Amino acid sequence: MSARNSQANKAAARERLRQERERQARKDKVRRQVTVGVSAIVVLAVAGGVGYAVMQANKPSHWEAMKDRENVTAPENTSGENGTTLVIGKPAAKKTLEIYEDSRCPICATFEQGVGGTIEKDVAAGKYKLRYVGATFIDNSDQGEGSKNALSALGAALNVGPEAFLDYKAALYSAKYHPEESQDKFAKDSYLLEIADTVPALKSNAAFRKDVEEGTFDAWALKMSAAFDDSGVKGTPTLKMDGKPVTDARGNAPMTVPDFTAAIDKALKG
Repeated sequence: MSARNSQANKAAARERLRQERERQARKDKVRRQVTVGVSAIVVLAVAGGVGYAVMQANKPSHWEAMKDRENVTAPENTSGENGTTLVIGKPAAKKTLEIYEDSRCPICATFEQGVGGTIEKDVAAGKYKLRYVGATFIDNSDQGEGSKNALSALGAALNVGPEAFLDYKAALYSAKYHPEESQDKFAKDSYLLEIADTVPALKSNAAFRKDVEEGTFDAWALKMSAAFDDSGVKGTPTLKMDGKPVTDARGNAPMTVPDFTAAIDKALKG
C-alpha cells in the first residue's frame, strides 16, 4: 500500500468517526429533550393533582354549602322566616304545645313511643296545637349527618301533609326503626325511605322520594336547626306551653301518659 493510499484511508476513517459522533450527539440531544419534556409533564401532572386535592380539601361539604344558601325552599304547611314555624292543629285551639327534639335523640324516641300517640289524639281533638322545633346538635358531637338528613326528610313529609309528617315522625322514633345514638343510620337516604314505606301517604310517593334523594329541604333543615339554637333550649326532648316548661313532678319531660296528661292539664289551666 502506498503512503498516499494509507493517508487517504486514515482520513476517511477519521471522517466516518466524526460523522458517527455527530449522529450519536444528535440522538443524545433528542433523548435529553424527550426526558426533560416527560419530566415536565409529570411535574405538571403532580402539581395539578396536588392542586386539585387541595381544592377539594378546601371545598365546603354539602351541609356547609347548604348552611350558607340564601334561597331556602321551605315545605308546605310552614310559616315564618324561612318556613321555620311548623304548627299543626285546629286553628280554634287556643294553646300551643312546643316540642323540641333531635331525630337521633334516644330519649326523644322513648318519649315519642310513650306519649306521641296521646299528643296526636289531643291535637286531632283540638285540645291544643303542636309546634315542632327540630334540632341537629347530636350530629355536632360525632361529625354525623343523620339529624340533619332526618329533619330534611321530615320536611319532605310535611310537604305532603301534616298527617304524613306526624306518621313519619312516629315511624322515625319507633322502637323498630330508631337507631342507637352511636349509629348514624339516618344519614342514609335509603334507610329514611325504607321507614317512609311504612307510612301510607309516603309509600310509592315519587315526589317525596325525589325530595329526600335530592335534598330539597336540606337548607330548610339547617334553618330550623338554627331556630332551635336561638331558642335557648339546651336539651331534648323539651316541652313548653306559653313559654313555660311542661314537666313532670321531678322537673323532667313527662315520659308516661299519666305524667304527660297531668302536666298538660296543668299547663292548659295556667
